Amino acid sequence: MQIGAHVRDDDPLSAVAEREADVVQFFLSDPQGWKAPKPHPHGDAIKDHPVEVFIHAPYLINVASLNNKIRIPSRKNVTQQANGAAAIGAKGLIVHGGHVRDGEDAEEGLLNWRKLFEREAEKGGFAVPILIENTAGGDNAMTRDMDTIARLWDKVGEFGAGFCFDTCHAFAAGWDLADAVAKIKAITGRIDLVHLNNSRDEFGSTRDRHANIIGGDGTIDPELLVAVAREANAPVVVETPGDGQAADIAYLRKALAS
Repeated sequence: MQIGAHVRDDDPLSAVAEREADVVQFFLSDPQGWKAPKPHPHGDAIKDHPVEVFIHAPYLINVASLNNKIRIPSRKNVTQQANGAAAIGAKGLIVHGGHVRDGEDAEEGLLNWRKLFEREAEKGGFAVPILIENTAGGDNAMTRDMDTIARLWDKVGEFGAGFCFDTCHAFAAGWDLADAVAKIKAITGRIDLVHLNNSRDEFGSTRDRHANIIGGDGTIDPELLVAVAREANAPVVVETPGDGQAADIAYLRKALAS
C-alpha cells in the first residue's frame, strides 16, 4: 500500500525523501487564492520521479455555490488546477464538496456539480481525475452526510468522479469509522485516496482539526485508522502536523504489513 503525506509545495521531493513516502500531496498555488497555478519549478523532476502525486485544489473553490461570483471562478479554477496537475504527472485533483447558503436549495448545489462535469465533458473531460472529498461540518454542505453524497453521486458518478475519504472529517461529521468505508463504497463504488488523519476534537464535533496518527493529541484510536486504510485499499496521505509525519508513515507501514 502506498503511504505518504501532504507537504509544502516548494520542494516536495525533498519531503518525500525525508519521510520515506510512496505518495505525496501538495498545492500548486495559494490555497486561499484564485490564481491559476504556474509551472512548478521542479515539474520535470516530479513527473519523472516514481512517487505518486496528488494535488489539492484551493480551499476557496465552491463548485456548489449559487453565487455566480464564487461558482464561476470555482469552475474555471478546477480546470486550471487539473491542467496544472496533469503537467507534473499527478494522479488526481482533490476538491472539497462545497456548500450552499442558509435558505438555498441543496439540490441546486448538487446540480452545479453536474454542470461542471457536463461542461468539461463537452471539451473532452478533465486532464486528471477529480476526487471529491467529504467535509467535516456545515448544515448546507454537499459532502458532510452520506445521504447528500448519494444524491451527489447520482449526478456525477457517470462522469467518473472519484472520492477522497478523510477520516478526521468523517469522525467530526459523526460517521462511525468502523463501517464508513463499506457505506461509502456502496454509494460511490470507489475510494481513490484516503486522507488518514487523527482528530484533535471529539466525535461529532464538526471541527476540522487534524492530529498525528500517533504520539499526539488525537482522539481516534490509531488501530481504527489502520483498519480504515486497510479496508479502503487506496493510497494513503497523512495531512498531519509535519514534525510527526515520518513517525505516522512508519507506524502505518508497519501496522499495515502485519
